[in-house]
Amino acid sequence: MEKKKIFVCDDDRGILDALEIILALTDASVVSESRSSFALRRMLDEKPHILIVDLWMPELGGDKLIEHVRNTAELRDMYIICMSAAQGAKEIAIRAGADKFLAKPFDMNDILSLVEV
Repeated sequence: MEKKKIFVCDDDRGILDALEIILALTDASVVSESRSSFALRRMLDEKPHILIVDLWMPELGGDKLIEHVRNTAELRDMYIICMSAAQGAKEIAIRAGADKFLAKPFDMNDILSLVEV
C-alpha cells in the first residue's frame, strides 16, 4: 500500500515545525511549505493525500488555495483540513471547500485523529 502523504502549508515556521513533529507520530510522510504561492505547484509534484492549510497567509490566502485545489483535476479529491485562530474562519474554510476545520491553538490529538482518515 502507498504511504500516506500529508502536505502542510502555513506561513508560521513555528506551526510548521510543530506539525512536522506531531505528524512524525503517524506512518505518513510529511511535506511542508511556508509560502502559499508555491504550494499548488508543489502539491502537483508531490501528489499528497491530505492538505493541512492555514487560512490567513500572505501572498495567497488558505481559502484561495483550497479553491485552487478543488478546481485542479489532479488534486480535487484531496482531503483538506483548514486551521485558523480567526473569528468566523470555519465558515470561510468550509465555503472554500475544506473537509474539516481546526481551531488554533490546536491539540495534538485533534490533528492526529483528523489525519487518520
